[in-house]
Amino acid sequence: MPPSSDSTPCQRPVAFVTGSSAPRLGRSVVERFAQSNYRVVVHAHHSIDEGLALIKELEDHRVDALLVVGSVANEIDVACWIQQIDQKFGRLDVVVHCSAIWEPKSLEETTAADVRHFLEVNLLGSFLVAQQSGLYMANQVTGGSIILIGDWAIERPYRDFAAYFTSKGGIPTLVKTMAVELASRNPNMRVNAILPGPVLLYEGATQELESKIRHQSLLKRTGTKVDIAEAAIFLAEQPFITGVCLPVDGGRTIFAPHDQEAIAHPLVDRFKATNGP
Repeated sequence: MPPSSDSTPCQRPVAFVTGSSAPRLGRSVVERFAQSNYRVVVHAHHSIDEGLALIKELEDHRVDALLVVGSVANEIDVACWIQQIDQKFGRLDVVVHCSAIWEPKSLEETTAADVRHFLEVNLLGSFLVAQQSGLYMANQVTGGSIILIGDWAIERPYRDFAAYFTSKGGIPTLVKTMAVELASRNPNMRVNAILPGPVLLYEGATQELESKIRHQSLLKRTGTKVDIAEAAIFLAEQPFITGVCLPVDGGRTIFAPHDQEAIAHPLVDRFKATNGP
């Protein structure tokens, strides 16, 4: 659907962030775009009351905002959101797709229904949001930017998240596919992804766990929601990057701490004997 021709013209861009009503990653992204003078679209599935409260807070700060409600895995819901955005703003410039589910479960306990559910929400939901918003933005002269959220650990998956990692593992292929599809329709269309490292530790996480996570990062700190929000702004406004999956993980993807590293090289023992541990 092209942007409405009868909407009141406005130069300020519009950013749509899914999964942004609850006080987690998506909300930080919304707040960052609002600070940069974007009009914003907040999305809620279950956290509707929190979404309404966020809209009021934004409007109190004179931010033009809209709340959309529903499931990212529902094609009709996603299409309706684009219609609502068009009716209110007449344009859409940036989409940051933060909505996702995750839950630990052992491989033995994981069922086919679990895998289907994760694929529907995390992968199909990403596809639908990128497809519907991308085709809309491709009809604008200015095009737009889509930013999906993956996960650094698809490169080094850990135990008890088999269904989750399977669903997130399709994000890099989806990014490249949508980048090609949409830029072929409008060369001002860009599609990228952020692959966050550990950002939000679960409630009740111990200091020992936080210290261990810091030790496994090259930069010796845990990530923050602000780190991800800043990366989103960068990708949204950088006009010559597309088809890229950007790790924002403090180097964790590429780093094996020295005391955990096993180097398959015949001279390693001799090197250690000469140079010490």
